[in-house]
Amino acid sequence: MAKFVAAVDQGTTSSRCMIFNHSGETVSSCQMEHKQIYPQPGWVEHDAVEIWSRTKDVIHGAMEKAGLVAADIAAVGVTNQRETAVAWDRKTGQPYHNAIVWQDTRTDKICDRLAEEGGQDRFRFRTGLPLATYFSGPKISWLLENVPGLREAAERGDALFGNMDTWIIWKLTGGINGGAHVTDVTNASRTMLMDLDGTCWDDEILEAMGVPRSMLPEIRPSSDPDFYGLTRPDGPFGGEIPVCGDLGDQQAATVGQACFSPGEAKNTYGTGCFMLLNTGTEIVRSKSGLLTTPCYKFGNDPTVYALEGSIAIAGALVQWLRDGLRLINTAADVENLARMVEDNGGIYFVPAFSGLFAPYWRGDARGAIVGMTRYVTRGHIARATLEAVAYQTREVADAMEKDSGVELKALKVDGGMVANTLLMQIQADVLGVPVTRPRVAESTALGAAYAAGLAVGYWKNTDEMRQNWGIDKTWQPSGDDTARTRNYNLWKKAVTRTFDWVE
Repeated sequence: MAKFVAAVDQGTTSSRCMIFNHSGETVSSCQMEHKQIYPQPGWVEHDAVEIWSRTKDVIHGAMEKAGLVAADIAAVGVTNQRETAVAWDRKTGQPYHNAIVWQDTRTDKICDRLAEEGGQDRFRFRTGLPLATYFSGPKISWLLENVPGLREAAERGDALFGNMDTWIIWKLTGGINGGAHVTDVTNASRTMLMDLDGTCWDDEILEAMGVPRSMLPEIRPSSDPDFYGLTRPDGPFGGEIPVCGDLGDQQAATVGQACFSPGEAKNTYGTGCFMLLNTGTEIVRSKSGLLTTPCYKFGNDPTVYALEGSIAIAGALVQWLRDGLRLINTAADVENLARMVEDNGGIYFVPAFSGLFAPYWRGDARGAIVGMTRYVTRGHIARATLEAVAYQTREVADAMEKDSGVELKALKVDGGMVANTLLMQIQADVLGVPVTRPRVAESTALGAAYAAGLAVGYWKNTDEMRQNWGIDKTWQPSGDDTARTRNYNLWKKAVTRTFDWVE
C-alpha cells in the first residue's frame, strides 16, 4: 500500500503541495506565490496559466524534497480559493480571460440588476447566499457579457467554466486530452448557481444569470471512491494516482480540524478570515447575515452542511501594510511592530477594501481608519490591524450564536496568521473564550488529503482522522475585558463610518 497522501492547495496568494502520512503529519511541503493583478480599483485578477505552472513546480518540489515517486502516493486531493472564476477553451486549454478573484467587485452592477426582482435575498433560500460580488456566478455573467466570442464558444460547447479546483483537476487529469471537468458540492455551492437541497445546478438561476449549462462542471462528492480521474504519467506527479478529493479551502480546513460533529467550529486566518460551524445534515438558514453552505459530502453519505461567516480581508491587510504602504518588510514583522505599543492608540481599522462581507454584506462600504490623532504611530497601526481581524471574527461569532443557539465555548484556529501569538491572544480576549491551535496549523491542505485518503481507504473513517488532531497551544482570555466590551463597541461604531461610501 502507498505510504502517503498528497494535497494541492491552490490559494489566493500562493499554490502549495503538501504530503501527509497516516498520522496527519507533514512529510514535505513546497509553496510558491503568484502575481496579484489589479487592472483598476476594485478589480482583482489571477493568471490561471501562471497558477498551473506554479502548481506543477510545487508538486515537483514536494515530491523531490521527500524523495518520493508516484507509487508512494495513495491519492491526491485538491483544495482551492473558492469563488475565483475562470473560463477556458476545452480544445486549446487556454483561458479566455484572467481569472476573476473572489475579492473582485466589478460585478456590482450585475448583482444590482439581479436584485431588482426579489432584492438581495432573491436566491438565498435555494443557494444559502445573498446576491454579492463575492460569488462566482455573477463573475461568469460578466465574462460572458464582456469577453468577445466567449458566449458563442459557450453556446457551441467549447467554453468550460470552473472555480480554481475545477481548473486544477482538469489539468491534473489530462487537460485537453480527456481531463475531468468536475467540481464538488462545496465549490459548486459558491457559484450561487447550485440548489442546496438537491446539490445540483438550478436551471432558473442559470437562466436569470445567462449562464449556459454546457459550461458547468459535473458536481461530485468531496471524497469520491469513483475518482474524478488519474494523474498523467507525463504530469507533475510522474505517474497515475487517483484524484478523488476536492473541497473549497474553508470546508477543507473544517475537515482538517476534524469538526465532524454538529456544533463544532473552526476559524481560518488566511487572506480572508472564515468561520464555519458544522450543523450536520440539517440546512440552517441564517437570519443574521451568515451563509448556509455544504460542509462536505463523503461518498454516498448525505451532505453535511455548515453556517459560515466570511470576512474578505484578514492576512491581506498585513500584506497591504507590506506591499502597499511598505510599513513592514515581511508579514511576520507586524507582530513585533504591534508589540511596541500597549494598545491601539485610539484608532480602529475597518478593512472594507472589497466592501463588507458577513454579517453586513455591504458592497457600498470601503476601508477606513478612524480615531486618528498626532499620537498615533506605526506601532498603533500594526496593533489596529491585528485587532481588526479579531473584531471581525467576533462579529461573525455573535451572528453564529444567534442563528444556531449554540454558545461558543472555545475556538479551533488554523491558517497562516495563527503563527502570530499576539493576534491569538487578542482574539481570546475579544471573544472571551479559549483559542486553540492544532499541531498541524495548515488544516486546509490536511482536509483535502483526508478527503482523498478516505476515498481510497487510506483512512477508514472520520474517527481515524479525529484521532490525529492534537493541541499545539491554547490562549486563555486575560482578566481584563476591555477588548471584549468597550473596544469592541468602538469597533462597531467605526464600522458604521464605512457605509454608503460607493454611490
